[in-house]
Amino acid sequence: MAITLVLGGARSGKSAFAQKQAEQAAAKTGRPSLMIATAEPFDDEMRDRIDRHRDERGEAWRTLEAPLNLAAAVRDLTAEDIVVVDCLTLWLSNQMLGDHDLPAAIDDLSDAFAACPATVWVVSNEVGWSLVPENALGRRFRDEAGRLNQRVAAVADAACLIVAGMRLDLHRP
Repeated sequence: MAITLVLGGARSGKSAFAQKQAEQAAAKTGRPSLMIATAEPFDDEMRDRIDRHRDERGEAWRTLEAPLNLAAAVRDLTAEDIVVVDCLTLWLSNQMLGDHDLPAAIDDLSDAFAACPATVWVVSNEVGWSLVPENALGRRFRDEAGRLNQRVAAVADAACLIVAGMRLDLHRP
């Protein structure tokens, strides 16, 4: 149906925006929303954060955990599904920390989004506007996140940037 890439910085309101859009679409159709979550609870703070987000969404949402196999989860979606993927940069860090074949994983994910029949809001961090990271891993993550966002934007039907909770629609040059 439609893929929308939702970009923004930390605490910009991008996840809340995507969830609100999905909830409105679900209300119109009477179908439940699905959250495809990519976070892994590596520590207590992240476990608390995941639990808080799940509680905030409420029982109207179904949740599918896909910290590594996001492309497979996207391929399983149907035209009736209303979905938020939150978020690509956590998926990217999981791929990098697991020393997976990143170019192949990004190709696979991009192909899955391109063929996806569902209505999906894909949340991702825009990390290229900050300082240049002081270490090689940080610089590599920043560069790979930028490449990943460009790949998904290329197959998305729409993209927007959320800043201070406000939306700016993005257009191809």
